[in-house]
Amino acid sequence: MLDPSRGRAATITSPASATVFTMVLTQGPVSRVEIARRTGLSSAAVTKAARPFIDAGYLFEMAATERTGPGAGRPASPLAIHPDREFFVGVKITDDDLIGVVTDLRAQVVEEAHRSLSARTPEHVVAELKALADELLGRAPGYRERCHSLGLAISGDVDKSTGLVRYSPFLRWHEVPLGELARAATGLTVTVENDVKALTVAEHWFGEGVGASSFALVTVGLGIGCAVVVDDRLVAGARGVAGEIGHVPVGGDSPPCHCGGHGCVEAIAGTPAVVAAARAALGDETLTLDGAMAAARSGSPAAMAVFARAGEAIGRAMAAMANLIGPERIIVSGDMPGLAAYELFEDQLRAAFTQQAFGAAADCRLILRPSPFEQWARGAAAVAIQTLFTLQER
Repeated sequence: MLDPSRGRAATITSPASATVFTMVLTQGPVSRVEIARRTGLSSAAVTKAARPFIDAGYLFEMAATERTGPGAGRPASPLAIHPDREFFVGVKITDDDLIGVVTDLRAQVVEEAHRSLSARTPEHVVAELKALADELLGRAPGYRERCHSLGLAISGDVDKSTGLVRYSPFLRWHEVPLGELARAATGLTVTVENDVKALTVAEHWFGEGVGASSFALVTVGLGIGCAVVVDDRLVAGARGVAGEIGHVPVGGDSPPCHCGGHGCVEAIAGTPAVVAAARAALGDETLTLDGAMAAARSGSPAAMAVFARAGEAIGRAMAAMANLIGPERIIVSGDMPGLAAYELFEDQLRAAFTQQAFGAAADCRLILRPSPFEQWARGAAAVAIQTLFTLQER
């Protein structure tokens, strides 16, 4: 039985402790023998690394269920996670809404809540963040006592190491110290990450990316996002913007993009761009995304051409990324408004990807995985989990 009075312990003290804990967290239950086999650590090193986690209540030994090897008389006791040893708050910040969740150690959502934003100023957003976190943590005994971390996911250029939002196009933020402001307001340890990278972390540790040493996640929605994992590590780049295929130029000199460039994938295939192009093509300034999709599904050549161009742009950018990193799989995800039109451009996306991908890169498996905003909030919580249980350079 878990003792809720146990204090939080700083148990990540070495590469071995990080390796052992994360393997049990993401792939467990798993025996010490199996951990040693997979990692190359000695049995003694695995036992030494696991002991602090057991003492702190994060891990426990299950009943013996398997033997350590042929002829061995001693059964192994798999290590498993106490998922409710610690809780995490994750929040996805959009331009008009906050979507919040509480997760356990395995990033399983146990609570969720939404809060509308009446303004986009950092001060208003942070005040609403505090209110949302207080609401979520007040829903059940133990949440507040066992929650020390808040993860925030936001679109745009984010410096995760400092919590600085350099640029968020949909909120129109520039150089906002969101991490610092949220820490002061909530009293929690705060991580801030680009929303696509946060969703990728959740897939890497707890989803379709488990077991893949390299994969990419591409999101389709208001913008076109991408994040990549190479050699089992999320690639951030020198300034945290690696993987931004939304701003790969595939359209020549047009159309202009909000980033200041021209012909970017996002300026062709993001939801606002698709709606604008459909309005121009059909001569209807009141047309919505739903209306554009309906027109394309009814056979309108002009509307179909808009979605076809979007699919081709995304496919070409995905191929460029695949040629550079050679992922085992690409997960195509995003919120439902963006992915609702997927079947209207899937053929063009796949054709462009196959045509432009070089050699065996074209064999990369494409996986469609819609992600409601609660999953993006879960991604923010997953970043907080990963940050807490990854050895940090000091």
